[in-house]
Amino acid sequence: MRASRLMSLVLLLQGRGGMTATELAKELEVSERTVHRDVLALSEAGVPVYADRGRGGGYRLLEGYRTRLTGLDRSEAEALFLSGVPAALREMGLHDVAATARLKAAAALSPALRDAPATAAQRFHLDAPGWFAGDDPPPAALAPLARAVWNDRRVRTVYKGNQRTLEPYGLVLKAGVWYLAARLGTRFLIFRVHRFGAIDVLAETFDRDPGFDLAGFWAQQSAEFTRSLLRDVITLRLSERGQRMLRHIADPAALADALGSLQPDGTVQLAVESVEVAFSQVLRFGPEAEVLAPPELRTMVAEAAARTSALYGG
Repeated sequence: MRASRLMSLVLLLQGRGGMTATELAKELEVSERTVHRDVLALSEAGVPVYADRGRGGGYRLLEGYRTRLTGLDRSEAEALFLSGVPAALREMGLHDVAATARLKAAAALSPALRDAPATAAQRFHLDAPGWFAGDDPPPAALAPLARAVWNDRRVRTVYKGNQRTLEPYGLVLKAGVWYLAARLGTRFLIFRVHRFGAIDVLAETFDRDPGFDLAGFWAQQSAEFTRSLLRDVITLRLSERGQRMLRHIADPAALADALGSLQPDGTVQLAVESVEVAFSQVLRFGPEAEVLAPPELRTMVAEAAARTSALYGG
């Protein structure tokens, strides 16, 4: 732990030119007293770090000195590509590795480019969780699953009451919820991470299928899942304005088929999750849509229209 902190201290000084003990303590999340001790240890080890006295002083490296510690190891390089999702890194237990990787990358840049990471961070930020999501702790299974994914190790676990041995291929963060893509036998499946019991990361590794594409697999599974929810079909007659509203109201997975079924008189067939869900969708059209089928939905909308008319004195 201390060796990593000493390396981070050197890289901070190399990347920024000079920093006060207070600034270093804040970056390294230690006390100023610890910073002073670390600087002394570096000096004794031959690292040319010195203190500037007086106002605006701080610690600096001797001009022209460059550490050879800037090479990224494999875990740091992999974590660096995830550094745009800081919450995800913390939940997977990779925050410290990514921080060290960013310091190494910044230290390797020429002086004219060393503000590039800060400049980018001020302009772009990815906030993955959905709105109104609580600050719930990450699933206990996430960190061991992340280690297994990185190291291609099988895991033994209990999922929804059944014991399984999985080959974990990848993790996906969707709207604040973590999912695992894993191979079970010969099939690739999606699992919700919060439904796992205890995770036992096994010593045995597995050979990855070189043709597996995590992003493509997730997109396919997401589309199939969405389509599986659209179990009912309703028939509407839309005005010209209603036809323009259709793409903003229909479920995205149902939109293409709906547009393909659109008739010259505005009749359209729309796949929906259920009659109850369709009721709320149809109400958004207001007077721009007439329900033709099924009869129970037409009755529900007619009753809602009558109550609305009564409210406004009609």
